[in-house]
Amino acid sequence: MQILTNVAWVIAAFWTMEFVAWFAHKYVMHTFGWVLHCDHHQPDGAKFQRNDWFALIFAIPSWLNMQFGVMAGFDFRFYIGLGILLYGIAYVTVHEVIIHNRWGTRDKIKTWYFQGLARAHFAHHKHKEKEDGECFGMLVVPFKYFKVPTA
Repeated sequence: MQILTNVAWVIAAFWTMEFVAWFAHKYVMHTFGWVLHCDHHQPDGAKFQRNDWFALIFAIPSWLNMQFGVMAGFDFRFYIGLGILLYGIAYVTVHEVIIHNRWGTRDKIKTWYFQGLARAHFAHHKHKEKEDGECFGMLVVPFKYFKVPTA
């Protein structure tokens, strides 16, 4: 039974991070955090962006939860930290590798789900200023982006 509880903590933390990321993207990155996020919407060709600092910022609660969870004998905090870590891995994989092809490591996006995510993300990126924007989610986006566009 403890294994199921631990898995539930991981899954709950992972999906909670989708909301946290959406909230942070809309209300932090597109407001006072724009100083770090702007080069993601207005890329300058640099290998690393100021926006990459957000990965480190989001890693802190993951690390702290895992550390304190281990110190307490692998309590629920460890599994929350693990869920946050797994969301971070999903973010890098989906956002940086699949959608933005940031390291040139993917071919054309072929699956229905990833094509929908890419459409949503590029709809978000058509806006270049912090006040503009739509679709701030990463893994959960409005269904309209999954519809195949007509010519």
